[in-house]
Amino acid sequence: MKDSKAFWQEKYDLGLTKWDLGTISPPLKAYIDQLKEKDCRILIPGCGHAYEAAYLFQLGFTNVYIVDIVEEPLRVFQSKNPAFPSNHILCQDFFKLEQTFDLILEQTFFCAILPEQRLEYLKKVQTLLKANGKFVGLLFDREFESGPPFGGNKADYEQLFSSVFSTSKIEPCYNSLAPRKGSEVFFIAQK
Repeated sequence: MKDSKAFWQEKYDLGLTKWDLGTISPPLKAYIDQLKEKDCRILIPGCGHAYEAAYLFQLGFTNVYIVDIVEEPLRVFQSKNPAFPSNHILCQDFFKLEQTFDLILEQTFFCAILPEQRLEYLKKVQTLLKANGKFVGLLFDREFESGPPFGGNKADYEQLFSSVFSTSKIEPCYNSLAPRKGSEVFFIAQK
């Protein structure tokens, strides 16, 4: 099964992590740069090496949580960010989380799960968000021969998001890194 822990562990073991940009993505950095409430509860699901979490923490955000099903990227993150609270580093299945958050940031988790799990994922995000909480991030606006990653398009995302969120805005991303330019959309959805 492509979303299993063993599948993703093997990707890390073999260094097959093409999704890893090696840095925070410019669209998420731009979004984070305009955030004012440093104590808001933020979750990054399927975080991998969690560059967004490191950036948030460096800016003084105190309630950032990361979750991944694989331990290796979490260990790497913790070794590079030793002051980051260890109890905010969650090695578990995202779908079993029970906490609540003001903001959930999406980077590459949506494209990594099986397409038939996307509605379940959005419903879980909606459950984890506090009232008026936001779900923000990037999605691929292109198809792939096989996955993961699994692609999609703006029209399908708009239909899917509208079935779960009261408001959502999905637009072509203007500030993607060169390899992803023209193939990403940026979204903001609110509970």
